[in-house]
Amino acid sequence: MAVSGARPLVSWACDAEQARGRLVPEREMPPRSPFRRDCDRIIHSTAFRRLKHKTQVFVFNEGDHYRTRLTHTLEVVQVARSIARALGLDEDLAEALALAHDLGHPPFAHAGERALDACMAGQGGFDHNAQSLRVVTRIERRYAQFDGLNLTWETVEGIAKHNGPLTDREGRGIGRYLGGLPHAIEVYSAQQDLELWSHASAEAQVAAISDDIAYDVHDLDDGLRAHMFTLDDLAGLPLVGEALGEVRGLYPGLGVARTVNEVLRRVITRLIEDVVAEGTRRAEAAGVASAADVRALDHPVIAFSDAMGQKEKALKAFLFPRMYRHERVNRVMAEAKGVLRDLFGHFIAHPKDMPPSWHDDLDQLDAQRLARRVTDYIAGMTDRYALDQHARFFDLTPDLR
Repeated sequence: MAVSGARPLVSWACDAEQARGRLVPEREMPPRSPFRRDCDRIIHSTAFRRLKHKTQVFVFNEGDHYRTRLTHTLEVVQVARSIARALGLDEDLAEALALAHDLGHPPFAHAGERALDACMAGQGGFDHNAQSLRVVTRIERRYAQFDGLNLTWETVEGIAKHNGPLTDREGRGIGRYLGGLPHAIEVYSAQQDLELWSHASAEAQVAAISDDIAYDVHDLDDGLRAHMFTLDDLAGLPLVGEALGEVRGLYPGLGVARTVNEVLRRVITRLIEDVVAEGTRRAEAAGVASAADVRALDHPVIAFSDAMGQKEKALKAFLFPRMYRHERVNRVMAEAKGVLRDLFGHFIAHPKDMPPSWHDDLDQLDAQRLARRVTDYIAGMTDRYALDQHARFFDLTPDLR
């Protein structure tokens, strides 16, 4: 199924002309749509620039060609725009959500998230999706009229719940939030109702599945580059092995680097094509005629087909032990977690060692608010800055590689 070429918006897309507005009303600025302005605000944010020095899987000093959190984000944007264009959804909204989805990630990938979650165990925990919401609604301070970026309701909604509903109709947490909602989402929801019981827009769902597609494919590439597995190890995998067989049949004797590229571009194309076909099928089967219809469904409209979903799960199952739990990655990330735990303890004990811009009302903060202030500061750090700060306050700082 071809996926190139723009098409008019389908009836169940989000219409920028019908956007629900911003928390602080602003005059819009044609010809940029409200969703295009959201993209631009995110790109110009400090948090977005920091992504270039935040770990995806491999820390910065392990090589120049491994993905960072920024290059991962750009690949998610590429996939999201391709899917949105093929389905007739709003590309700018899909892009805004792809750009923002990892703004709240701390240094050192998911190891950093686990470290901060443990540090905040008695204070509401830490969740990078909720932290992304906190970044765009509170932490970024660039505008005279408001804190945050004052993004449209649709973008804020998608950041909060692109992975699905967070509560039931009565407001009780569901799924991973059975124990309660993250602090940032609770606080913001008191200001603006994000309808946490419903699914997000189709564009937000596109951003979520594009995240899966991008990291599935680029982690294969990075894992091969790091010699964690070989092309022959992939031969028995569904989807990837099929593409490898095609490439070897068409181009016998092709070098490894070009073979990898030929295989991975086939894999990403088939994943995208499957999402487009399945999204079209689901929308037609459900009879959705508006963005509100998409939100009211009891299941996502954007997903892999059952057959492709099984293949994608097999790919994740392959990567988990061979890459994400590889001894080399585990060792580095264990040390990285220690760095963040040390920094958290230090700044709780010595909060004025944070930069002056973090000192507002410092003497008036209770223990919970101080812990949140320290967490906001650490979560915004790049890998390099976290290591530099650790070396400033501690005698021994690990060489993460």
